[in-house]
Amino acid sequence: QVQLVESGGGLVQAGDSLRLSCAFAASGRIFSYYDMGWFRQAPGKEREFVAAIRWSGGSTHYADSVKGRITISRDNAKDMVYLQMNSLKPEDTAVYYCAAGFRGPGSAWPRDYDYWGQGTQVTVSS
Repeated sequence: QVQLVESGGGLVQAGDSLRLSCAFAASGRIFSYYDMGWFRQAPGKEREFVAAIRWSGGSTHYADSVKGRITISRDNAKDMVYLQMNSLKPEDTAVYYCAAGFRGPGSAWPRDYDYWGQGTQVTVSS
C-alpha cells in the first residue's frame, strides 16, 4: 500500500507564493516508478488537474490555468514531490491533492492514478 501525505498549504494573499510537499511512503514500492500528479478541488467544483511529472525521464506538464506560475518537481532520493506555486490568485483556492500512478503516462486524468493523499487546503485572499 502507498501512503501519500501532503503538507505546506495555508492562507496567503494574492501574489504570494507557497510550496506544497507530498511524501511518498510504501513498503516494497519504489517511488521512482510512479508518475506523480497534483490535482485540486474547489468547493462545488470537480477535481481538476494541476500538474504531473513522469516516472520515466521526469517530463512535466501543466494545466493551462497554471502554466508559468506553478512548477512540479520530484526528489527520488527523498521520495518527495513538490509543487511550487507563485503569483497565487484567489481562483487557486482549493484543496490540493497529491496522486501516484504506477508507471503511468503522465496523465491529467484522475482515473490514471492509483493512490491519493488526503489533501491540503490552499486559500488565497484577494
